[in-house]
Amino acid sequence: MVAAGGYSNQSSAARRYLSLKIVDIGYLEVLSPFIKVEGVFKRIVPYVMLRKTTRPLENRLSHQFSRTFSLASGNLVEQYFRIEPCQSEKLTDIGTRRIFSDDHDIFRRSVRRFFNENIIPHNDKWMKAGEVDRDCWLKAGEAGILGVSIPADKGGIGGDWLSSVIVEEEQFYSNCPDPGYTVHSDVMMPYIAKHGTKEQIEKYISDLTAGRKIGAIAMTEPGAGSDLQGIRTYAKREGDEWIINGSKTYISNGWLCDVVVLVASTKTEGKSAAHGITLFVIDSSTPGFTKGQKLKKIGLEGQDTSELFFEDCRVPYSAVLGGEAGINKGFYIMMQELPQERLLVANMSMSTSEFMFEATRDYVKQRKAFGRRIADLQTIQHKLAGLKTEIAVTRAFIDRCNELHNERKLDNSTASMAKYWASDRANAQAYDFVQMFGGNGYMCEYPISKAYVDVRAHSIYGGTNEIMKELIARQILKK
Repeated sequence: MVAAGGYSNQSSAARRYLSLKIVDIGYLEVLSPFIKVEGVFKRIVPYVMLRKTTRPLENRLSHQFSRTFSLASGNLVEQYFRIEPCQSEKLTDIGTRRIFSDDHDIFRRSVRRFFNENIIPHNDKWMKAGEVDRDCWLKAGEAGILGVSIPADKGGIGGDWLSSVIVEEEQFYSNCPDPGYTVHSDVMMPYIAKHGTKEQIEKYISDLTAGRKIGAIAMTEPGAGSDLQGIRTYAKREGDEWIINGSKTYISNGWLCDVVVLVASTKTEGKSAAHGITLFVIDSSTPGFTKGQKLKKIGLEGQDTSELFFEDCRVPYSAVLGGEAGINKGFYIMMQELPQERLLVANMSMSTSEFMFEATRDYVKQRKAFGRRIADLQTIQHKLAGLKTEIAVTRAFIDRCNELHNERKLDNSTASMAKYWASDRANAQAYDFVQMFGGNGYMCEYPISKAYVDVRAHSIYGGTNEIMKELIARQILKK
């Protein structure tokens, strides 16, 4: 197997413009920068894999292979490439997108099977209860879909960021975002894995990866949402302990959580409020830590969301995330981790858009009105064409952001753009998709109605889209 693009090993003839024809294929690509096929010059796509043809033409996946003739070897070879979702039969097909590998595809199949078998059958029950069963957390741990991108030497699975993306996407393709796996694995756990002390990592990460403990992150307060510098929860040091007083609200996984990363103020005076924020890792069994009632929401009904209260909650000095070095450094730690959280929301929104598109495509092909399928109406066809184009364009940008983050090169402004754009578009698209369902789209029995109300939260949490625009503008106009 060789990589096209490494022309140094090819003959000089392979670098020239050529005009060739193979009757049974109809076109030809060779290992050269350009080739002329029946009067048309075609550039070779870089970084593809070539291998000798061993299977009959009819047994190949036509959307993944094209036959190629190598002038260097004289062999007929197959060129393997990954198509983009817009080129595939469905936007959710496995085996597409250049950012993923065959190993990722194997993992995706396993994750998709997990959601189909263990989550979808129970989701209606969880929505009525306002929380999921703890058993679904243990099963997720057994399936290896928690803490996927947390390093193995710290107790995680040890996959790359793109593997975490697969779990995020498959959960939203299943239209069952209620189990708070993403908050647990890709928001809360990285704080401990990246910034925690050795003792904190050893105490929590393995149990969080196994689903034996459920994690949450407590930032939002009644008077401080996107404005994290407005935190009022206060931690006062007393000897070898910290005494915490305050409250948090809208905390995902708050009702079921066993451990939280808490944002608190530890310094009242300073250059700014940001200089006095500290993060704490606190067990939910700690005296003085109580949970309020589960909050009722218009969407994400099965995801437990609650208030958390801290009344003279005493925690050991070692509860500070990162130990001594973490005191008054909480804001700076959050600034490092928030881009991933915002990219996560973008992935959730992007996957919801793709799910809604496929659900609507299936529906309009079956639904009849005026004596024919509504898919045969030009207004429906044009609407779907516009929506697919918009989704494809957004997918290209979000995939690039995931690629950058996988290489640790994603900046805060770009992550903010991804979060703002994907969630904004998903909400606008949800309106159009429900409209194509007509009255059925307003009925709970149709999955599109759940997606419609669930996606509404995406433009709010992780920082509102208005705050995202502020962050984007700041980068544009900085001096």
